[in-house]
Amino acid sequence: MTEFHALVPAAGFGARMGHELPKQYLPLAGQPMIFHALNTLCSCPEISTVFVVLAPDDTHFHTYDWSRFGDKLQPLYCGGEMRADTVLNGLLASELEPDDWVLVHDAARPCLTQAHLAKLIAELRDDAVGGILAMPVADTLKRADANDRILCTESREQLWQAQTPQMFRAGLLTQALQNAPQVTDEASAIEALGLQPKLVLSEPTNFKVTYPQDLLLAELLLTQQGK
Repeated sequence: MTEFHALVPAAGFGARMGHELPKQYLPLAGQPMIFHALNTLCSCPEISTVFVVLAPDDTHFHTYDWSRFGDKLQPLYCGGEMRADTVLNGLLASELEPDDWVLVHDAARPCLTQAHLAKLIAELRDDAVGGILAMPVADTLKRADANDRILCTESREQLWQAQTPQMFRAGLLTQALQNAPQVTDEASAIEALGLQPKLVLSEPTNFKVTYPQDLLLAELLLTQQGK
């Protein structure tokens, strides 16, 4: 029987936050930021296991109490230098069946909801390729030169902003990442195989915390969600 699993790459640091603590452990609504994504994923009844892939020298994760998640949460200390390395190492260490679905989700997207997960799984569970949560680009896009002067305005027609989770079969995603190790998201690796992942309409609330001011917005949204 095909199973659904989640994988959260959490071996990075998040230098743009300007903090000496790795971004995924910054306090957010009374918990480390990574807690909120893990809590949503572990609470999803369709997901069998949630793998969190940490740096081999991570000294922070074990200082928090994760017992509420039981054996469903599995830490793997095999993260790599780049995101793609971390995801690939996690896939190899998890030893999943090739046909199992894997939902790769950013630790820094704390406002993921059960509704997001349900929609993603419902739209992709019978898909031949897999796909990602995403949002159509709404803002006007400007291309700049080296001096931050506008060169031109780019058309936003048919442009989407990628989010996570990104959901693909374990065997296909492993093959794709081995083939294209320099990608910045899983969909790009799948695209490099000549395949076309599906775009599943998401919401702006599933944003990635990147800068310090993003923490304030995330806390407000989590409060509204009752978390």
